[in-house]
Amino acid sequence: MSCQMEISMFGTCAVKIAGEGGVEVRGAKHRALIVLLATAPLGRRSRSFLQNTLWGDAGYDSGHQNLRRALSDLRKLLGDDFDRLFHTTSTDVELVLDHVRMVGDARRGVFLDDLNVHTPGFDSWRESHSSNPARILALCQDASNHTRPRPRITALPMTVLGGDAVLRTLGDWVAEEICRSLSRSSLYTVISHLSARAMATRMIDIADVRKTLDVDYMITGTMRHAKGDLVMDFDFVDTRSGAILWNRHITSPEQSFVDDLPEKLVNVVVSAGRSIADAAVAHASDRRVGEIADHQLLLAGVSLMHRSPMRDFLRSYDLLTEASARMPHSADIHAWLGKWHVLNVFKNYTTDISRDTQLALDSTRRALDLDPNSSFGLTINGFVHVNLLRDLGRGEARYNAALDINPNESLSWLLRGTLMAFQDDGGAAIRATDRARHLSPIDPFGYYYDSLSASAHLAACDYARALELADRSLMANERHLSTLRTRIAALHFTGDIEGSRKAASDMMRRFPEFRLENYQRDHPAASSATGRNVIEALKAAGVL
Repeated sequence: MSCQMEISMFGTCAVKIAGEGGVEVRGAKHRALIVLLATAPLGRRSRSFLQNTLWGDAGYDSGHQNLRRALSDLRKLLGDDFDRLFHTTSTDVELVLDHVRMVGDARRGVFLDDLNVHTPGFDSWRESHSSNPARILALCQDASNHTRPRPRITALPMTVLGGDAVLRTLGDWVAEEICRSLSRSSLYTVISHLSARAMATRMIDIADVRKTLDVDYMITGTMRHAKGDLVMDFDFVDTRSGAILWNRHITSPEQSFVDDLPEKLVNVVVSAGRSIADAAVAHASDRRVGEIADHQLLLAGVSLMHRSPMRDFLRSYDLLTEASARMPHSADIHAWLGKWHVLNVFKNYTTDISRDTQLALDSTRRALDLDPNSSFGLTINGFVHVNLLRDLGRGEARYNAALDINPNESLSWLLRGTLMAFQDDGGAAIRATDRARHLSPIDPFGYYYDSLSASAHLAACDYARALELADRSLMANERHLSTLRTRIAALHFTGDIEGSRKAASDMMRRFPEFRLENYQRDHPAASSATGRNVIEALKAAGVL
């Protein structure tokens, strides 16, 4: 027999078992205990956290006994339902969130207003949530059903004037291709063109599209014949405001339309991805963290994480931690936090490498606890093992496991290619990074794909192509240290010694703290032939 616990956190803090004859939990510490569990990732907190938060002023032994007594009281009150609702071990207490429903909202009153628990730890925890309206709002939602960690987008089948059935079929296929390309990114939720198909049979009403499909953006357009060509006009629309953010005009000869379409659509999907990312950053730029919409937090955080200025990188951490607090059951968010800690080390911003390494591991492990089959979580966990722990074997196993689950996980292919470059298998590195670039033509962080592809070509001794890709990457992000190193090496081995020295001088101007001995000690590729070539080029260019 199933049971459902209902929790209200606003005004009167109420905890009860739903249904006729359901019992109500009345003890203040008992309700506080349940609230702490209900707001935790996976519904799980350590016994030490609960003891310190609820009985911290009583000492460890007393707190330990008080927590045991509180759990015993709940077992007596709830009877058989206790084992359905709680899982306890010697180290943790877990509330089974599948059996929990949040009721009420902030209109009912102040957060935990009447909960008369005033230990220092609980007061501090309560204050941190009370000062953040958006986080409180997230607490009273079922994370699996109501929170939206990603912006939602769809492409409507192209509008065709007249009764040309063939053209109408092609217009439907165009929308399908756009949705398929967009769905390769984990940063957006893509609503299938099949869901939008019915709406394309009548005059499009933006408010109706938003209400029916619950999307933030849509791509719509028209398609027609014109002198042996097929002509497509696209509009990219913000469904909240109704504003057309941009439009595109594309033509293709009718005879080659089917073959040409994927390449023709790249500009459309790339522009859509960049517009969504830019909009998220703009939304977050002039708001306090607590005022940023759920679906903008993750994308803004990830976007800022990949920008050059240190202030943007540090701001991204605030956004990602806020996203993890509001949506603790999202595996992707915890994985992105793991990547942030890796980059914090690689950008030389960290003041404690060991701490960031552990936090990166903890974040990716939490992601995999939430979703063991998360290809993205496995990928970032592999990234941690390769780049921070220098455990290339375990990293490769993680990348392979991710690709077994999702062969289209572009970041897995990209990082696997980088690993192959570290192991001096340039051919395999190029094949993997090319595959990644093919799978993710719309990634708003394309400079990163270009940078790691440049490293792959460097490992294959294709220095001209490595230089071309490094230059293209630096046009988008001129402060990416790895790309600057690759460019110095590519210039050196193409014989442009003077260019290599100028590039090295530019790198040291941007990163005066860079030291060759640190690269030799810390970089996972330092002992490989490719790494030794980079070291040779850096030394020749005057880097100390």
